[in-house]
Amino acid sequence: MSRNSFAAEMIKSFVIFLTGGFIYGLIEILYRGHTHPSMFVLGGLCLLWVGGFDSFFRRVPPLWLQIILGGIFITAAELVCGMIFNVGLGLRVWDYSKVPMNFMGQICPQFFFLWIALSLPAVLAEDLLRAAFDRFSRSVREIG
Repeated sequence: MSRNSFAAEMIKSFVIFLTGGFIYGLIEILYRGHTHPSMFVLGGLCLLWVGGFDSFFRRVPPLWLQIILGGIFITAAELVCGMIFNVGLGLRVWDYSKVPMNFMGQICPQFFFLWIALSLPAVLAEDLLRAAFDRFSRSVREIG
């Protein structure tokens, strides 16, 4: 990988990360009325990973599988972040302890299904962002 293509990949990933962070924060503000900076980071990482699942496989997995894997990944990431920020540091960023079938107040089935539903637009948005960057990079190379 050339130095320029590495830099382009880093910029592309950074923009996708920022997009995920902003969207996740906006969803939280609309749903709960507030958010926490750690959720910006979590949202950015989730968009990078969930949207980028297709690049981890030799063949692109079917969309339904990407969405299921997205729900699993986001739930696992939520558990890890919850254990760090809520349990470990006592920040109480969220609390699902009153939600039926929760695990330590950090994750619950209801939000797992929400994460599956949100994985569809995440996969599609990440694919669109990457395609837009690729088109832009090609047009810049053609000009130069």
